[in-house]
Amino acid sequence: MFKKDENIILGISIGDMNGVGPEVILKTFEDPRMMELCTPVVFGNAKLLSFIKKAVNSNTTIHAIDSLDQIQKGKFNVFNLWREGVNLEFGTLDDAVGKYAIKSFTAATQALKNDEIDALVTAPINKYNIQSDDFKFPGHTDYLNQELQGDALMFMISEDIKVGLITDHVPLQQVSQHINPEIIKQKVRTINQSLIQDFNVIKPKIALLGLNPHSGDNGIIGTEEQNFINNTVKELFDENIIIYGPYSADAFFGSEQHKDFDAVVACYHDQGLIPFKTLTFGTGVNYTAGLNKIRTSPDHGTAYDIAGKGMADHTSFKNAVYAALDIYKNKNEYLQSTANPLKVSTF
Repeated sequence: MFKKDENIILGISIGDMNGVGPEVILKTFEDPRMMELCTPVVFGNAKLLSFIKKAVNSNTTIHAIDSLDQIQKGKFNVFNLWREGVNLEFGTLDDAVGKYAIKSFTAATQALKNDEIDALVTAPINKYNIQSDDFKFPGHTDYLNQELQGDALMFMISEDIKVGLITDHVPLQQVSQHINPEIIKQKVRTINQSLIQDFNVIKPKIALLGLNPHSGDNGIIGTEEQNFINNTVKELFDENIIIYGPYSADAFFGSEQHKDFDAVVACYHDQGLIPFKTLTFGTGVNYTAGLNKIRTSPDHGTAYDIAGKGMADHTSFKNAVYAALDIYKNKNEYLQSTANPLKVSTF
């Protein structure tokens, strides 16, 4: 196995194999120049990926390995995580296939924890067929938050807009119960720090959206803004975090106010992701900020309707690869530049 400083080892979880995940992975690495940027290793099964490769008419050359010690630079490595065959039926929700998706993801996460890979890109899973006695999480982010160090935050990123969420996979009727001054501060601090160390933004400028329509209209449509959100923004500003708001969410994006900020903080999932995906769908990336390791993913799901047909657009997955590599380099440079200098001895 080559030395890590020669090339970034990029772990890839295979996702739901009845969906488009394997296809966008294969298409991303059809261009051999991608192997000049990183060394990919897919956690799955080489024979199964070869079957999918034929189905979607990909020309990616697969290099099968049986242990992570066999990773080769310049190759599209596929780690044989299992040996048995798996019956695939593209476009079908299958509990058995879901178990293999999670097997790939958890093994890749363990490799990330062990520094056997440098960063992780996850292909799409189906949140329904991954559930089991061993895996009771609504998605990747919650599991990573348990396994890795830090406080995970769903950060949707693109070249033109970045949106962070205070709450993510929470039912709408429970959102207000999960929002309080401390959680707002925690998430905003995470976003501010991520912008500095992961994206080289020297002095980030952040916008916070209000929880209620029209940010409560001075208490007429809701009181959270008056009761604590306004004051929380002031307290964060006093910490030298440049944050403004809360802004009325309905007009914020339509008036293109988001272009004046380095990141936007939404109170709940759809408040942030509907405008983000409307503006960037097919090119955006989901980044799990706030952790000690790097994980990105495409901004789309399993797309069962086009799975196995060779029709999937791999742009978002390719951007997720680029983002993981850029963030890895930026974070390392930041940590090196901010490391404590050697203590000067006094005599």
